[in-house]
Amino acid sequence: MRRALSTLSAFALLAVTSPLGAQTVPIETRVDRIEKELKAVQRKVFPGGAPVQPDVTAPVTAPETTPSSTPVADLIARVDALETQVAGLTGQVEQSTFRLKQLEDGFAKYKADMDARLGPAPAALSASAAPVGGVAASSPSPSAPAAKPVAASAKPPKSAPTTPAGEARKVAVAAIERPDTGSAADDAYNYGYRLWEARFLPEAQVQLKATVEQYGATTVGSRAQNLLGRAYLDDGKPALASVAFYENYQKRPRGDRAADSLAYLGEALIQLKKPADACKVYDQLEVEYGTGLSTKLRDMMQKGKVRAKCGG
Repeated sequence: MRRALSTLSAFALLAVTSPLGAQTVPIETRVDRIEKELKAVQRKVFPGGAPVQPDVTAPVTAPETTPSSTPVADLIARVDALETQVAGLTGQVEQSTFRLKQLEDGFAKYKADMDARLGPAPAALSASAAPVGGVAASSPSPSAPAAKPVAASAKPPKSAPTTPAGEARKVAVAAIERPDTGSAADDAYNYGYRLWEARFLPEAQVQLKATVEQYGATTVGSRAQNLLGRAYLDDGKPALASVAFYENYQKRPRGDRAADSLAYLGEALIQLKKPADACKVYDQLEVEYGTGLSTKLRDMMQKGKVRAKCGG
């Protein structure tokens, strides 16, 4: 009888321990794989390296009836919690990617429209110098060069420096001191900043545009292009400002003024009477830089959302 009980106990122990041994290896492997995926997703959702501490804890369950099932239950709970968190983070990535794609598509179309409007201007200007009727311009005959004297004889446009006010402006601009710290990039930006601060907006635009072209790849590039957009905006040129702001965000998303450019881009779009696009920009600003926004930019974003009548 004792031997029969002993045999029965051995079979019972085998029945309990076998499923545990069979399930431990695949579940642990599954946990390791999911944890790696979770870290990868976190790196994509938070590319700036923001610390994310996942709160993965096993849910409170009813008292265990058999102690031997506790390790399996804990592993299954851990897997379920990790899978739920991965699904949530994946959803955030997909939403952020979708919003960014919409923003890029919208601005690609908008920029194409702006290029179509602004691009032909030089050609139209040169065409205006040809004789009326455009016969000489359309014919390859030797008489075509005769158009040059006509263009030369046209009265040149009046330039501001020829007037007393223009001369006074030249003197005032010349009085703005050019920095000389030994850093060419910083000096170029700071001179543009001084021109902008003194409200010499056209001169500031020329200086800042040259700074971006020459030093755009340095740390100065983000500040210079953002200030270029603000100089356009202050000068009543929201279309040019929107292009400058968007390009700064697109080319330098981790630059010093990337968040500023998105905030001011929303303002430029409101002035262009594109409130729906402004709302998309504010959504992207919240997704990309929400946790690190300064009080000034957050206040600007909230007021912009009210003006654009953004939902939610």
